[in-house]
Amino acid sequence: MKRLASVIGLAPFTVYILLFLAVPTVLAVGSGFTDDRGFTLANLQVLAAPATLSAFGASVWISVVTAVIGAVIGAILCWALAALPEHGPLRRVIDAASSVLAQFGGVMLAFAFVATIGIQGLVTVVLRERLGTDIYAEGVWLYELPGLILPYVYFQVPLMVITFLPAVVALKPGWAEAVATLGGSSFSYWWRVGLPVLAPAFLGSLLLLFANAFSSYATAAALISQGSQIVPLQIRAALIGETGGSNSASAGVLALGMIIVMTVVMLAYGRLMARAGRWQR
Repeated sequence: MKRLASVIGLAPFTVYILLFLAVPTVLAVGSGFTDDRGFTLANLQVLAAPATLSAFGASVWISVVTAVIGAVIGAILCWALAALPEHGPLRRVIDAASSVLAQFGGVMLAFAFVATIGIQGLVTVVLRERLGTDIYAEGVWLYELPGLILPYVYFQVPLMVITFLPAVVALKPGWAEAVATLGGSSFSYWWRVGLPVLAPAFLGSLLLLFANAFSSYATAAALISQGSQIVPLQIRAALIGETGGSNSASAGVLALGMIIVMTVVMLAYGRLMARAGRWQR
């Protein structure tokens, strides 16, 4: 009876996964293996095209850069937050803000940066007219690939706080006391105990941030209207050509490439988090 109740309880979630994740994924990837005559592997040559390799390289680059920046800043914030009372007002406010800002992306985030540091943004105008500093003297970088770093870091940092803070909080005070009792210093504690214990959780969070940036689309699509520097934008270009045509086969192959990268990253993330969870029990 309990098993039947569990199955019934999971049914809505299973249907949701099938309709909005499994079926679209199968259809998207499947389109890369078909043409007018049926099944084919010829479309896979798209993955070896220079434009595709360049897009994947750019996607990996922007994902690594923003993941590392977000992970470092987020880890420092987690270290500071761990010293606050768990149920204190400041801790609750920061936890709530991190949960909201980690999901604040897409067109809204792009508009916020355009209004703030765009060509005629508030900060840009103040710097140019009051201080004589033109942040776009060398080109309008906000609407190019480097311009994605700031918006991505904006939601990467709070995501790092959400994922890494539980590991930092779970550090047992008795470990530091034991090191001190044995004559060790604070440096010895962090070098021999704290950092090795936190390393799997940190690397797992870093991979999660990489996956988050690698799969982001809406923010980049809103800021970069011309060109397809990263893979999600290249998929958009394949589906909606400038002349009104589309190439669903190329989009399907690109989606397959993204799925392979994401699968490898998430498998590594799962292994690292399982290792980190051993001492958190």
